[in-house]
Amino acid sequence: MYLSNYQKLPMKKNGIFFCLAILMAGCSSKIYQAESLAYKGYRIEGTAKKDPKLLQLLQPYRDSVNKSMNDIIGTVTNSLERAQPEGTLGNFTSDAMRAIAINKYKRPVDIAFVNHEGIRLTQLAAGPVTIGKVFELMPFDNLLILQELKGSVLQTLLDHISEMGGWPVSGATWRIHNKKAVDVVVNGKPLELNATYTVANSDYIANGGDDCSMLKPIPQINNGYLMRDALIVYIQELTAAGKTIGGTMEGRVKADN
Repeated sequence: MYLSNYQKLPMKKNGIFFCLAILMAGCSSKIYQAESLAYKGYRIEGTAKKDPKLLQLLQPYRDSVNKSMNDIIGTVTNSLERAQPEGTLGNFTSDAMRAIAINKYKRPVDIAFVNHEGIRLTQLAAGPVTIGKVFELMPFDNLLILQELKGSVLQTLLDHISEMGGWPVSGATWRIHNKKAVDVVVNGKPLELNATYTVANSDYIANGGDDCSMLKPIPQINNGYLMRDALIVYIQELTAAGKTIGGTMEGRVKADN
């Protein structure tokens, strides 16, 4: 059937289809994996010339988005701060990731991490929290994924995190000594190098971001759920239960002076 249709085409179109056929034949079913990622940012200034027709086209979408971004989903009682090795904003965010990961993947999760720079606000001020504010907090479309890590790999990850000054974590505690993670406790028990732990993380980190190359070979459990959506849902659930947003310093990650 395809050959018959192809033969009925004019000679010029036949040539185009022949080239496409050659290109398609040269493609294989091999699955490729990116070795590295590179990004370049472009700044859009307010002085740029505006296109009236484009503005008119985007107007209904802009109004809808602005309305959604201004929806209040919760209230912060005391301002939460981003800090290393531990901060109240990081504790709240990592707790949210662990709780939602347990709910969405329907399985126990031992630890949840949020990389320090993945939290883009230095403070979540006391007062109402909008969906737009959560977008400011987590502007990237990072996915909430799970990995099963052997204790020895988890130790390597913790050492790397400690060398960078510490990250937000839920479900574990440790002390940074000489840029290494010591006295590691997971779910109330000392870390076992031969045990297996279920870890919630971002796909960015699991794919080797922030120099976490030790995680790249490890399979990911991924249902396409965004970390930002997890945070929004967590805040909405707190509000529905009559609770406010808060965070406390608990000594999850300590650094020797």
